[in-house]
Amino acid sequence: AAFDRGDDDLAKAGIQANPLRLAHFLAQVFHETDGLTILVEDMNYSAKRMTQVWPKRFPTVASAAPYAHNPKALAEKTYGGRMGNGPEGSGDGFRYIGRGLIQCTGKVSYAKFGKLLGVDLLANPDLACSPEWALKVALAEWGEKRCNERADRNAIKDISVAINGGLIGYDDRIKRFSKVWPIVQE
Repeated sequence: AAFDRGDDDLAKAGIQANPLRLAHFLAQVFHETDGLTILVEDMNYSAKRMTQVWPKRFPTVASAAPYAHNPKALAEKTYGGRMGNGPEGSGDGFRYIGRGLIQCTGKVSYAKFGKLLGVDLLANPDLACSPEWALKVALAEWGEKRCNERADRNAIKDISVAINGGLIGYDDRIKRFSKVWPIVQE
């Protein structure tokens, strides 16, 4: 639904008429949303999976076990005291989990992109994944992180780090770009 009404937003962001930018944007969106199937970060992990996703925070299965299949506790542990969120237990870690097409995450991001767009994402974080705002929020983050410049250089690694903060899912991002690129060239 966000893309159905998103032509003007994509054009304003300098993406719509540029196949390379569009392919990179879509590859990141498809990775972050698992092919547009996840709009809110799923924090329901097994202990073993936590050691793979957050190896520094959970170096052993035993250290992850108290947070296994407990989304609120895991979000508070992983995001509490970071990205402008209050300390673990404040509720901010869970309140400002990843949402939307690029998974806006953390209180600072919700405040920044909400202010930029003129919408109160802090009070209404679910707006970041609504049909009206999901694409706008993703494009605001894309623009703020200067991803068009990175896309113009075909720098998928740099884009991935800018969007994700690291290289989690990098191989998948490459695969998704490889699938999208021939289609947008047409």
